[in-house]
Amino acid sequence: MSNEINKYTQDQQFPQTAQDDEIDLRELFSVIWQEKWLIIAITAVFAIGSVIFALSQPNTYKSEALLAPASEEQGGGLSALAGQFGGLASMAGINLGGGSVDSSQMAIEVMRSRQFASQYIKKHKILPDLMAVERWNQVDNSLTYDTELYDADSNKWVREVKAPFKPEPSMQEAYKEFIKAVSVSSAKDTGMVTVSVEHLSPAIAQQWVSWLIEDINKVMKERDVTEANRSSEFLETQIAKTNVADIRTILYQLIEEQTKTIMFAEVRDEYVFKTIDPALVPEEKAGPKRALICVLGTMLGGILAVMIVLIRHFVRKDN
Repeated sequence: MSNEINKYTQDQQFPQTAQDDEIDLRELFSVIWQEKWLIIAITAVFAIGSVIFALSQPNTYKSEALLAPASEEQGGGLSALAGQFGGLASMAGINLGGGSVDSSQMAIEVMRSRQFASQYIKKHKILPDLMAVERWNQVDNSLTYDTELYDADSNKWVREVKAPFKPEPSMQEAYKEFIKAVSVSSAKDTGMVTVSVEHLSPAIAQQWVSWLIEDINKVMKERDVTEANRSSEFLETQIAKTNVADIRTILYQLIEEQTKTIMFAEVRDEYVFKTIDPALVPEEKAGPKRALICVLGTMLGGILAVMIVLIRHFVRKDN
């Protein structure tokens, strides 16, 4: 008998608890309508704030160039030799390789590397333009620097930082800003490479893209020439050590291929990338998206206002 009474009591309490947990949509809309002026006020504050923030952001300009990977005639010769004489050369302790290397993909990774970025920044002395520019003056095409970071008159960094950082930014700090401004992408279907730079100054954006293309071609050319010279010296040493006619023939052909590599590097300025569409000084801004900033700011204000109103209502109701 007592078990039936307890079961009846629980059945009677459960619907009441379920009703308490249910959310009445009419109640929510009623609360929102009663507090509509507070919601409108908060949303308006966020809207005005987002407009002020959007207008205070300086324009940024993006310049880009379209590149095509340069042909690699010398690579085919080495691959052919490796396939034809690889077994014979291995008997003499010489490895001809045979694996093809995508020079364009390697060049892209080099452009993204810290070492290349550091050398690029130091060579062209762009550290102030990278990390201290505050505004671009369209009238005279000049730059205004943040006086709390950099003194343009004395060409001195004056920013206040804590150890281990120094007033002049390190290359590690510069690399973080460099990788934000520079973009290198490759199309999987065509293999075309796009190099772009975004900066407050359209002229600087265009200049940096041109320097990037010039520098990466030069860096990759120097790497291949150095490697070819070392390979030629090694092969000449191997020729002096062997008397086998077939092996000597292979080694002479390899030296010929290395000579071709050096010759191609010397006669081609666009060694790894050929410019299809050069970088131009952009006339239209790339950012910021002021309309989007205003819309998102207004939406955030409206959502936050509704949440505040509902939280206040349920807190008061519980109390």
